[in-house]
Amino acid sequence: MVLLVILALPLATSSAPAQTTYMEPDSGLVKIVDAQLAPWISISPDCRYWALRTPLRHPSIAELAREELKLAGLRFSPATYAPTRRTRYIGIELMEYPGLEVHSVSGLPDNLRSLSFRWSADGAKLAMTNETSEGVELWVLDAEKAESRRILGPHVSLAAYEMPLWLPDGSGLVCCTVPEERSGPPGEDPVPAGPVIRETFGEEAPVRTLQDLLEDPHDKDLFEYYLTSQLSIVRLDGTVERIGRPGMIWAYLPSPNGEYLLVERLHRPFSYSVNAWRFPTTIEVWDMEGNVVLELADLPLREEIPIARGSTYKGPRSVDWRSNTDATLCWVEALDEGDAGSEAELRDRVFSLQAPFDSEPRQLMDLEYRFGGIDWGNDSLALVSEWWWVNRRYRTWRIRPGRDRCRPELVLDYVWEDRYNHPGNPLRKRNDRGHLVLVVSADGGSIYLQGRGASPEGNRPFLDRLDLATLQKERLFRSRPPFYEQPIRLVDDSYTELLLRRESPEQYPNYYVRNLENDTESQVTFFENPFTQLQGMHKELLTYARGDGIELSAMLYLPPGYDPGEGPLPLIMWAYPQEYRSSAAASQVSGSPYEFDYLDWWSPLIWLTRGYAVLENPAMPIVGEGDRKPNDDFVPQLVMSARAAVDKVVDMGVADPDRIVISGHSYGAFMTANLLAHSDLFCAGIARTGAYNRTLTPFGFQSEDRSLWEATDVYVEMSPFMNADSIEEPILLIHGEEDRNSGTFPMQSERMYEALKGLGGTARLVMLPLEGHWYEARESVLHVVWETQQWLDEYASQGRF
Repeated sequence: MVLLVILALPLATSSAPAQTTYMEPDSGLVKIVDAQLAPWISISPDCRYWALRTPLRHPSIAELAREELKLAGLRFSPATYAPTRRTRYIGIELMEYPGLEVHSVSGLPDNLRSLSFRWSADGAKLAMTNETSEGVELWVLDAEKAESRRILGPHVSLAAYEMPLWLPDGSGLVCCTVPEERSGPPGEDPVPAGPVIRETFGEEAPVRTLQDLLEDPHDKDLFEYYLTSQLSIVRLDGTVERIGRPGMIWAYLPSPNGEYLLVERLHRPFSYSVNAWRFPTTIEVWDMEGNVVLELADLPLREEIPIARGSTYKGPRSVDWRSNTDATLCWVEALDEGDAGSEAELRDRVFSLQAPFDSEPRQLMDLEYRFGGIDWGNDSLALVSEWWWVNRRYRTWRIRPGRDRCRPELVLDYVWEDRYNHPGNPLRKRNDRGHLVLVVSADGGSIYLQGRGASPEGNRPFLDRLDLATLQKERLFRSRPPFYEQPIRLVDDSYTELLLRRESPEQYPNYYVRNLENDTESQVTFFENPFTQLQGMHKELLTYARGDGIELSAMLYLPPGYDPGEGPLPLIMWAYPQEYRSSAAASQVSGSPYEFDYLDWWSPLIWLTRGYAVLENPAMPIVGEGDRKPNDDFVPQLVMSARAAVDKVVDMGVADPDRIVISGHSYGAFMTANLLAHSDLFCAGIARTGAYNRTLTPFGFQSEDRSLWEATDVYVEMSPFMNADSIEEPILLIHGEEDRNSGTFPMQSERMYEALKGLGGTARLVMLPLEGHWYEARESVLHVVWETQQWLDEYASQGRF
């Protein structure tokens, strides 16, 4: 049995490391963690069939204990070549639309563990991968017959995280397979051949703190061995056609006409400083026999990218097919050497090159900001987007790719942190070749925009039609209280029927189709609420101001049956700081009082069942206006926001000021430790998977793009580790031992605990074996809930129950 390592003061009888088995909380909390959610939906391109997929919510710790390789930022199973720590699906049904008949799928494998699903362009078939103990298989589901069959045995390689893709005509799938007749993996000589040497020769190469990097020559050999695969076509009858020779296939994509493949291959030299996404990469176009038709680029090792937000590498990037033509490449190249910190009039240039790829590339557009993507419509319509971090600005331009020397037309221009004025994002769909294209009105003159619809009343999602000639918008749909309704897609050819997802605090999310012309609707799914424990709870959107006048908001939850006459409750505050460039944007309301609230181990709302009040997501804006960076005043702004939230719930009479617990995950854990160090607002803290010493992330973190040596005081003052002697309240530290998130390596919690121990603080450290940044195993998450329950009972009292 895997044992937890717990370091504790003072709940354990000794401060020495203690080992214990996994514990479980009260049965009511176990029931919440084990509740089965509604299936996840995957809809065919023509909307005729809906795949209802059942995810495995919490695998066993035994599944996490399977052998795992961690190489150059990748984690995968050496036995199956499948990525680890990814959702597996354990069941699938098919629903017909509009008839709504639900069919069991015949022929499914026993002990289904599917990693991916992909509809064919015509919506008639659904491909899926299935992991077995021997490897990953490829299966195809016939939607009309609701039948499945295996078309390839356990030979699919997903080590590079690239899933099988349909050919445009649906005749087969392209995927990576494990090379045949290969020998075993390279062994490691226990006797070293010499030291591991790294050198630098005067060029700046700042890199953010990364985990799972290659560490020695044997790691390099293992990486090359497991990433080497054979690109193949698997036909529906199970025939396998090899394409080219084996190589380190990093990415692949069939052209819309199915005659070419865009292929990216990695090659040596590898690096000990960056992950595989920056390794040398050859970008080529192949024909379907594997012959190289075009070598677009051979990118070198990319270690020298500046840390300024928006920086990138030199050479072609964002290489893709133009989705509405037969075989036209499109890509972007930096005009500023990739350095977002440098002065430049132009940042990027967009290129295209049409098959047979023997002419000079065509320049489509130059950009003042960094390239953000292209959405293709037709020869007279494509949308090119650009963004810039410093001013948080996002712009979208219309180009006419079928014309030469056509001036771009500005379509959208907004500041993305200004949520109230966000225009929404262009609606897209898959065309008859399976590629994403813009949804364009029948007359070709309008596109559709969908957005969250932030407002002072909370988010109210919308769907607009935008006239491209006048840039006037027509509101087609907006979510109406007391529901939270999200537009999903237009389901008919006339674009009058909108699929939406509706929910409320008491109503589990379900799908509806609304006719936009006559405002009638029909319900499509009938999922039931598995979380009846919170029926009757009180949910309220609060607004209030902090000391400097910035307006803040939070969501308050009170337990079912609570009567204000009972007096104030112990309260759990769960938060996460956010940086802004303007006070106006920081003052905007986020979230919605009409959303359904899911429950699981990670949600503070489970403690409503134990009689606690919960203040979820109280705004913690960190604002830097003008020449000031947000983090220049991180601590005072953080404390000011927390104080305003505490004052609000105390003044309302719902929270006992002596029993308020601050808590958070990742950057929220960092916030928790800082608030305990710099204020006396809270009786205790719960910090999960955080980073506490910013000198261990010297080349930036979160939105901070200055290095430790450029902003030494900021790094030190923001680090709760440096102020551990000021933490007088008890803090529960929880961390996954296999955390690979940038900056939050497990040592952060271990060092924080040792500091508190050495200074005589009250702390408990729980290190979860095999867990990453987000905890997965049922045993682990139940133990986290148990630890939290014990901590709350000890330091905040359990309230009414």
